[in-house]
Amino acid sequence: MESSKKNLCEIHRGDGRRRRALAASLLATAVFAAIIALALFLVYRPMKPQATVARAGVYRLVSAAAANGTNNSAATPYALSATVQFTLLLHNPSDRTAVVYDRLLAYVTYRGEMVAPPAQLPLVLQDPGADVAMSPLLGGGDGGAPVPVSADAVDALHADCVAGRVQLRLVVMGRVRYRSGPFKSAWRDLYVRCDAILGLTAQAAAGGGGAGDVPLLEYPKCAVDA
Repeated sequence: MESSKKNLCEIHRGDGRRRRALAASLLATAVFAAIIALALFLVYRPMKPQATVARAGVYRLVSAAAANGTNNSAATPYALSATVQFTLLLHNPSDRTAVVYDRLLAYVTYRGEMVAPPAQLPLVLQDPGADVAMSPLLGGGDGGAPVPVSADAVDALHADCVAGRVQLRLVVMGRVRYRSGPFKSAWRDLYVRCDAILGLTAQAAAGGGGAGDVPLLEYPKCAVDA
């Protein structure tokens, strides 16, 4: 009887040692896998693109009434006619991750109101560490179809052009995907906005002398969500 009890105790002790060994082995495997996953993440983790505006061109940015040669604001709705062009530079700061830009739309706002309707941009593939440039012509090449705005925006634009200092915002929306070695991320929303202060006169804004490239009075401020 005592021998049987002793054998059972030894069996239980052996089972306990095997369970502890198995648990230790599983824990070590999990820790090793976590270390490998962390190392791969640090090596291949995506970095969101950086943006800046390198050039600005304004070919027309006037009220619809001025574009039509009338000052009858009662008969003409408040609207702005715009044809503008920005050169947006996107930099990929990662040396291992490529970026794919898709479903891109670009438009321009003035004091929070859209003055050039959204324009579609083509698919863009960006290699690791590379720069890509986008120069969409926004508002159309024929003076730009009038876009309804508030009366305050029309009055403010006139005052800003007289002062020779107009702030426009370039907005680019779409989606991005990151490709790092064997890994590929899901699509993420892209939202880029760049505020540019331009040296724009009333004559240039009306499409007269000085229309085209305009000076950037301050370094453009860009923010990127991706």
